[in-house]
Amino acid sequence: MDEAAILSRLGLDRVNPGAYAGIWYEGGGDTEPIYNPTTGDVLAEITTCDAATYDLVVDKATEAFEAWRATPAPVRGEYIRRLGQALRDRKEDLGALVTLETGKILAEGTGEVQEMIDICDFAVGLSRQLYGLTMASERPRHRMYEQWHPLGPIGVITAFNFPVAVWSWNAAIGAVCGDSIVWKPSPRSSLTAVAVTAICDRVMAGTGLGAVFSLAAGGTGIGSRMAGDRRLPLISATGSSAMGRSVGSKVANRLGSSLLELGGNNAMIVMDDADLDLATRAALFAAVGTAGQRCTTLRRLIVHSDVVEDMAKRMVTAYESVPIGDPMQEGILMGPLITDDAVAGMLAAVETAQAQGGKVLTGGRRRSIHGLSDRFVEPTIIEIGKDAPILHTETFAPILYLIEVRSLAEAIEVNNSVPQGLSSAIFTDSIGRAESFLSHRGSDCGLANVNIGTSGAEIGGAFGGEKDTGGGRESGSDAWKAYMRRQTTTINWGGELPLAQGIEFS
Repeated sequence: MDEAAILSRLGLDRVNPGAYAGIWYEGGGDTEPIYNPTTGDVLAEITTCDAATYDLVVDKATEAFEAWRATPAPVRGEYIRRLGQALRDRKEDLGALVTLETGKILAEGTGEVQEMIDICDFAVGLSRQLYGLTMASERPRHRMYEQWHPLGPIGVITAFNFPVAVWSWNAAIGAVCGDSIVWKPSPRSSLTAVAVTAICDRVMAGTGLGAVFSLAAGGTGIGSRMAGDRRLPLISATGSSAMGRSVGSKVANRLGSSLLELGGNNAMIVMDDADLDLATRAALFAAVGTAGQRCTTLRRLIVHSDVVEDMAKRMVTAYESVPIGDPMQEGILMGPLITDDAVAGMLAAVETAQAQGGKVLTGGRRRSIHGLSDRFVEPTIIEIGKDAPILHTETFAPILYLIEVRSLAEAIEVNNSVPQGLSSAIFTDSIGRAESFLSHRGSDCGLANVNIGTSGAEIGGAFGGEKDTGGGRESGSDAWKAYMRRQTTTINWGGELPLAQGIEFS
């Protein structure tokens, strides 16, 4: 694909403003390059926000909220329907830009845009289903019910690895709930944010509501301002657990709300009765997809001792057949890591694992590819004991730790032993073992799967995890409630004033 043509069709220039709130602003901050991790070349540049421009963006988003909240929810849904259609029209180009900016393969780039389209479809239906409950009052001639109101301007901080999909989970749902959205993308993937915001601008053109979807590009300084900003009642942040602690503490200090999607460190259990062909295919995508840079990436493969040797051979064979190279090329299954630091972090983790008794079964090295950057690595499998300290640390790279266990109880214990708690899976043909894994004594993760891998969650279910993963829930099910405030209402339609609990006060 022609890189320049893709950028041109998406309306991107050599230098792009990183601030939007109904109109584009230059940003006032530094001009930062956006790199293609595959080649190391500069794709374009973004002018980031300074403090004054950030404040202007939030002020405009606050003004837009006042008009947007008064717009009937089904009408808000109609705008989201139009956004979904606009994304369909730009799916191939936007998916290619995701690949250019993040290094994930083209199928994953376009798949991420499809996820945006899907959540828009979900949100359109939701716009007519923001239901509250009617409850029986203990007092005669009283009616009690709950209703839901928009929160206000919502701050959304996204990570590089899903530069547009996670924004859409928040933006599409939050918008039909009546909230305006202020987006701070990762500095490593701001170009896709500019492209999506330009699409939003076209969808909202002529309505006076353009600032419903606002953009404030910048680094940690902008993220910190958002976390401490009382104008933003909710901050939804995706990133590392360390980032989540920083954001969460600042938001909590002002008694705001936070929705945190943080580290994963996910595990898959393979029992002795599992379909090993199925388990191998699932583990390969879960561990190698996006070059191991997903929050749901498989990090720990926990295998029953009766099949561990067979499973190890299958995984090594699969890993050594993975095509690595330019993710824009057909047939490539793994692209580069996002930065040089990410490569250094992976190689350091391999050394640490070996020092803790780990044995590298395959991979563990940098991969040199002619004409491309030096950010390519070999996907790695390390056989290691269940008590190795490194198992408690998530390395954002394609390292899979193979751990042998002798029972389901031991497997579940290993699954739950880490600080994080996002995604988990078990492969077994036993309904009893599957149900044990799903019970209150089983997986402690927010996502628990049977005979599928840890990655690839559908938008219809609530997405999120426990412990150091942050406890937030986004996307489907009733996750919309995080973007609204609940109000319990009681109406007395009689002539008396009885008190609850039978209290007499006369």
